[in-house]
Amino acid sequence: MSTAKSRPLPRLVIEDVTPELDAGRYPVKRTLGDVVEVSANIFKDGHDLISGRLLCRGPGETEYREFPLDYDFNPDRWSAKFVADRLGVWQFAVEAWPDPFRTWVSDLKKRLGAGQDITVELLEGAALVRIAAKSRSGALAQRLVDAAKQLADASLGIAPRLELAYSAALTRDMDGPLIPEERSAYARVLSVVVEREIAKFGAWYELFPRSQAKEPGRHGTFADVEERFPELAALGFDVIYLPPIHPIGVSHRKGRNNAKTAQPGDVGSPWAIGSSEGGHDAVHPDLGTIADFDQMVRTAADFGLEIALDFALQCSPDHPWCKSHPDWFFVRQDGSIRYAENPPKKYEDIYPINFWCTDRDALWKACLELLLFWIGHGVKIFRVDNPHTKPLAFWEWVIAEVRQLHPDVVFLSESFTRPNRMNALAKLGFSQSYTYFTWKTSSQDLRDYVTTLTSTPLTEYYRPNFFANTPDILHEYLQTGGRAAFRIRLLLASTLVPTYGIYSGYELCENRTVAQGSEEYFNSEKYEIRQRNWNLFGNIKQDISKLNRIRRENPAFHSLFALTFLQTEYDQILAYLKSSPKTEGSPQGNDLVIVVNLDPHRMHECMIHVPLEKLGMGEDELFEVEDLLTGIRHTWRGRRNYVRLDPNERVGHVMRILRKH
Repeated sequence: MSTAKSRPLPRLVIEDVTPELDAGRYPVKRTLGDVVEVSANIFKDGHDLISGRLLCRGPGETEYREFPLDYDFNPDRWSAKFVADRLGVWQFAVEAWPDPFRTWVSDLKKRLGAGQDITVELLEGAALVRIAAKSRSGALAQRLVDAAKQLADASLGIAPRLELAYSAALTRDMDGPLIPEERSAYARVLSVVVEREIAKFGAWYELFPRSQAKEPGRHGTFADVEERFPELAALGFDVIYLPPIHPIGVSHRKGRNNAKTAQPGDVGSPWAIGSSEGGHDAVHPDLGTIADFDQMVRTAADFGLEIALDFALQCSPDHPWCKSHPDWFFVRQDGSIRYAENPPKKYEDIYPINFWCTDRDALWKACLELLLFWIGHGVKIFRVDNPHTKPLAFWEWVIAEVRQLHPDVVFLSESFTRPNRMNALAKLGFSQSYTYFTWKTSSQDLRDYVTTLTSTPLTEYYRPNFFANTPDILHEYLQTGGRAAFRIRLLLASTLVPTYGIYSGYELCENRTVAQGSEEYFNSEKYEIRQRNWNLFGNIKQDISKLNRIRRENPAFHSLFALTFLQTEYDQILAYLKSSPKTEGSPQGNDLVIVVNLDPHRMHECMIHVPLEKLGMGEDELFEVEDLLTGIRHTWRGRRNYVRLDPNERVGHVMRILRKH
């Protein structure tokens, strides 16, 4: 049985350190330039004072930077902060110790104030300084020895000894534990992964390269994609996401509208990756060459755009891996490879990969090399297809390997599965995540879901990307709501969270499905080439352009956290406040009230309640707001203010509070 003498005993308690995720198992997320605020409960028995510090180091640093912890009496919390000025994984720790020297200085002042004799107290202080000198070295140790002598020297009188006791120089030299063994450290060293701004804020646009040719029936090329960049950049997009660009298998190729049998000329699904022309490290020959791809990436950069590639780890039966590494797949008892299936459904054009095969190390390394190949061709953003169907351990490993070499690479998780698995993917390394936003259409559903994303511990690791539609998902709301529905969902997606996206055709309000009750598009671009007239009457490109400009110009839209839903006096009107604090560039702060009519068919009007206490305004105060969508200014007064929204004209407001009187 151990005894008190044999056990190292902590002198104080450090607990409830934030930010911390799953007891330090995973890093929390921040972006470059963010201020990382660290706080903890630190306490001990008795009335002695405590001191502590935050230690942090960035990627590649061997020495820790030190920041003193400040104490806030009211919440009884200690805190410090550092600026994440480098991409990659940071480490930080919290340590604290009893501070008898500061306690002595504090008590000395109290005794003097009470008129007590402090002769012995000065000797006590000298003894503390001598103890500290024993654990220091060099010039610091000598300064402490000299200070102890001066504090104990009665011949000097009281005044110079007090001046030394209170001096900033002696306080600085006495910083740290009096005895090294008295230092207590939090049980874990914690970590923060710091990524580029695009991991947090951006507008995505998804397009199929093969559909970008202007001539009907012609297979689009990378050069055709380049021709769309000027307009897409002008619309305010940041990321152009391309579904798989690789050779497509011939065996069991799907026909139009997901027909089981392809007809002559059918191009197949880009997700049936691999043919005799190559696999995941090749491009479809009808799109161009690798050199053409490189040119497209460079042109995108010239317009301030980034290319995101789909990383879909599955293979057609014609993929080169099926011949060179059949053991990387699920081999049936008769020696054949198992198709992808969700019984009773079968997807004969795709083979799933067995990530736990006996040759796992080689398989995982091959997948890593695919990512590094495309990174070498200028791709720094990957949208990962169905990551929840592959081992979580694989993603944690491969993302960490990539990040070690290329901390500027961003991964988007395309996963629509149960919350625990979606959350786990975000924790283990994915920069962003798809969400359930597409299916949240009522006021209460939106309030509940967005509150979960913006006001719970998920904010430390889960960055939502609100895609308003995808090639797989055309929600009933868009099918039946007409043009107004597309405008409403665009406004919500782009203003509720910092990152959102649309799949091409959204701007044209395409809403026809393959069958009633289905979310699949009719003549789905997944199985055929589609040419479009991007200036078709009724398009909503003006909405897109305005919203993307407003998002860039207003810092409140760059933050996930600062969102408050407002009370409205009618359920079909949704209102919320987005705010950012005062900064040097925005001395008044940035406060925005967004109001949306969720009903695409009818006009609604009601009073909305402005949270005056959050804005620092009085109950009967006049203030001016500007609708950033129209430029029209309104004078509002007090808490309750009137709005009227007819979806045939205006589906919502983005009101910036201009003045607070």
